Amino acid sequence: MPAKLPSDVAAKLLAWYDRNARDLPWRSPPGANAADPYRVWLSEIMLQQTTVAAVRPRFEDFIARWPDIESLAGADDASLMAAWAGLGYYARARNLIACARAVVDEHGGQFPATEEGLRALPGIGAYTAAAIAAIAFGERAVVVDANVARVVARLFAIAEALPAAMPAVRAATDSITPATRAGDFAQAMMDLGSAICTPRAPLCLVCPLSAECRARIEGDPELFPRKAVKAGKPQRFGTIFWAERDGEVLLVRRPPRGLLGGMRALPTGPWADSPPGLADPPRAADWRMLDATIDHVFTHFRLELALAVAPAERHSDDREWWPIADIESAGLPTVFAKAARAIRRAG
Repeated sequence: MPAKLPSDVAAKLLAWYDRNARDLPWRSPPGANAADPYRVWLSEIMLQQTTVAAVRPRFEDFIARWPDIESLAGADDASLMAAWAGLGYYARARNLIACARAVVDEHGGQFPATEEGLRALPGIGAYTAAAIAAIAFGERAVVVDANVARVVARLFAIAEALPAAMPAVRAATDSITPATRAGDFAQAMMDLGSAICTPRAPLCLVCPLSAECRARIEGDPELFPRKAVKAGKPQRFGTIFWAERDGEVLLVRRPPRGLLGGMRALPTGPWADSPPGLADPPRAADWRMLDATIDHVFTHFRLELALAVAPAERHSDDREWWPIADIESAGLPTVFAKAARAIRRAG
């Protein structure tokens, strides 16, 4: 456990937050003690691995379409998955609707107010449960996201590399989390990390905790948090098939489980360790390979996709044909949307 900081750290940070809090559509003003649990939950799920700038308009679209937990619980699965396109990690979208239905069916439409109760819901892990408990219900909870981890690693000059240092980071965060206004404190830490204690070139001269920051005192805050060397991501290959007829393109639904599960997509062949070419097309046709390829990075591997196009007849077992001129509204995952744009550019 790192040595303690002065007892007024939380008070200094909260005073700064009262003057500088970001205006976000899922937040209540500083000092309100609690926020709408539905909005807090939805924003936290969306913000996993996604920036605030990217999430804000998407959050507002969701709220306009599904303004409360009951309306989201009653949403059509396919419509929700399409609305999620571009936010990544599609398992989160499946958990989102499962969680909404659990809150409605098992809790009368009210989110549990404790970390323990929240963690029992689909898709809510330790961080998200702590964030909702603190921000939406005013409970004292230790909230550590990437911004908070960076701020705390610098404040305490934690020498161990992430992710192994996370227990020490969490213990250090616990030591400065106040008994009251824990939600404001968590959001203040997030804002500090976003606006001032940035990964590169932190603005130490205007930081409210500059005097207490041990990394600054040691002379180089950018050395923290220390990070373990990452292994390179494996490379995989595949082929996307564009079957076109009368201004429409053939789309499929991916299997409900697995990567991009349940999403509307262009047909693909196998994803393999070497280019599979025209292996496993959706049907026999006069397939033509384009010169262009699509590169996409997933969490655990990189994917290079070749592009194959062909005119195609309609079959009775076809799942869906979509107007090419309106392909942007199909809700395709990012990798397939990129492929569609490349194929249309190629003519």
